[in-house]
Amino acid sequence: MPNPKRRHSQQRSAKRRTHYKAVANTLSKDATTGEMHVRHRAHVSEGKLYYKGKLVAEKAPLKA
Repeated sequence: MPNPKRRHSQQRSAKRRTHYKAVANTLSKDATTGEMHVRHRAHVSEGKLYYKGKLVAEKAPLKA
């Protein structure tokens, strides 16, 4: 298995790390509820679960 003969400099390591960037999530406005949400994710609005503008699930009432 090959091993490095010499230690990598700090500058060389830093050059490699410059390509890692934090990216902000892309937001979209829901056509049905008008709320902002993360794209390609289901979101809750007023106790109901929506995905792609369609109602997916409703919160079931609690049984006493």
